[in-house]
Amino acid sequence: MDEVDKILIHSLRQTGTDVGKDVQSVKHFTSELIVEAVVKCLRVIDPALGSGLSPSLPPGMSARFRVGMSLAQACQDLGYKGEIGYQTFLYSNEPEIRSLLMFLVEKLPRESAEASDQPAGKSALLQKSIAAQIKAQLALPWLSPSCRLPLLCKTQVRPASYNNNNISVFNAVFSSVNSCLLVSTQEYRSRKRARLQKRIEEQLRTAAQTRPDTLGAHGSGSDLPELLQSFGGSPLIGDILAKGTRFTHTEKLTFTEEPEKAAKQMAAAANSLPSSHQSEEDLQARQQEELASLQQQLQQLSLSLEEVGGDMRQLTVSIHQVSDELKQKELSNTEEEDSVRVKKQTIYLLPDGENNLAKLQALVEGSAERVVNLAAQWEKHRAPLIDEHRRLKELCSNQEVESSRKLSEIKELHEKISQSAEEAKKKEGLYKQLITEFENLPKDISRSAYTARILEIVGNIRKQKEEITKTLSDTKELQKEINSLTGKLDRTFAVTDELVFKDAKKDESVRKSYKYLAALHENCTQLIQTIEDTGTIMREIRDLEELIETENGKKTVSNLEKILEDYKAIRQENSALAAKIREA
Repeated sequence: MDEVDKILIHSLRQTGTDVGKDVQSVKHFTSELIVEAVVKCLRVIDPALGSGLSPSLPPGMSARFRVGMSLAQACQDLGYKGEIGYQTFLYSNEPEIRSLLMFLVEKLPRESAEASDQPAGKSALLQKSIAAQIKAQLALPWLSPSCRLPLLCKTQVRPASYNNNNISVFNAVFSSVNSCLLVSTQEYRSRKRARLQKRIEEQLRTAAQTRPDTLGAHGSGSDLPELLQSFGGSPLIGDILAKGTRFTHTEKLTFTEEPEKAAKQMAAAANSLPSSHQSEEDLQARQQEELASLQQQLQQLSLSLEEVGGDMRQLTVSIHQVSDELKQKELSNTEEEDSVRVKKQTIYLLPDGENNLAKLQALVEGSAERVVNLAAQWEKHRAPLIDEHRRLKELCSNQEVESSRKLSEIKELHEKISQSAEEAKKKEGLYKQLITEFENLPKDISRSAYTARILEIVGNIRKQKEEITKTLSDTKELQKEINSLTGKLDRTFAVTDELVFKDAKKDESVRKSYKYLAALHENCTQLIQTIEDTGTIMREIRDLEELIETENGKKTVSNLEKILEDYKAIRQENSALAAKIREA
């Protein structure tokens, strides 16, 4: 059984059971190790069945009994036929545990890759969890502390090199950028106004250089409206005031005016320019009024456009109706023209009606004869065509049958190919699994040692088989000899009894010898029966000795001690629960 136990322990380690190196046999298994091994095997065999089972025993006895019952029920659902219960796990014996573990190991998936993917122990599980934690932390984006939200401060991790100096530098830069961007509206407007005034002054200065007489009349310190009025009649006013408002540009592009009127409007626009003493509120009010008037004009134009569009739609509808009526009139005219043409021909043929009827009759008869001739010719051509059609149809049906048969064969070949491919994949996976297992095996033990051990075991089995065969043959021969001697003895006794009984009637001494013969036969029979009873008793003794050894292997004494301890623990738990109930 040592080899069997080693195979079982190796299989349990592959399923993830933490079997210590000092455990070399099933008899060294504790209750905790048995429960863990059974649960791990159940999880590998059927994850849905083993997912709800705990691989460790709870401290309470009632909970342990429940765990044992659930494990026993799971094993029975899996198909275990042996006797099993909570005592199998809590008060185990070697033969039952060995048979249960052998059943579970045989149920493990052999050809699937799941067995090779199972962790080999706690170290593999620890490495897997560490890798998952590192991957989750690397997936989180890094954000600076000032950009983090209060709820995400725990998940947004900053690197270790990010110190307080970096934070202060970032805050300083951020504040400087904000101070540059936050400029007041009044300052912006004042700068814009100063820039505009400077530009107008430069343009006026350049214009004044070209008109020195005008500059002589007006000093450099004159106001902007007076200076513009001095240029009111000059042709350079268009160059100086090249930039106007958007509304003045629109008015220039929309309406064509006379030159004098345009000059007057330019002067009015120059007068309407705001002076340095006017406020921006007046300018905005004028712009709003002008904008309102333009919006009113735009609304009027849009209304007129909508009216024109409605008229156009009505006209298009009327045009379509007229075109439809015209087409109908044309169709009716063509029909009437055809009927008029037929009536004209009929009226033309009425004066010579009899001759025309005879001609028509002859024409009809000729047409009938021609139809009959054509039918006869068609029959001549039709018969071979029908035969050819039937032949081709039969050939086509045969080809369809053949093609369907070949198609079914092709489908079967495809199915066989797919099955072969799946089998090849499975065998390739099994081959890879075996290669990995072979690589994981210790290299210090040579294959010759295993081969020699296997050959030795096979030789011992062969010798035992030969001895058993020899013993059976000897037993059969001995039984045959016993049967023959028994038959010979019975026959001899019958003959002797008959002869002696005949002489015993005549002679007294022969009568005594007959009595001695009967007593001898009875004693021999009793002796044979005693020998048979002795053999039966010896066999029973051997059976009892084997049962005693089996019971000794079941650890009955230790199990009884455990049962007594568990019984005491249960009584203590019950008393504690009763005390709690009384207190409540």
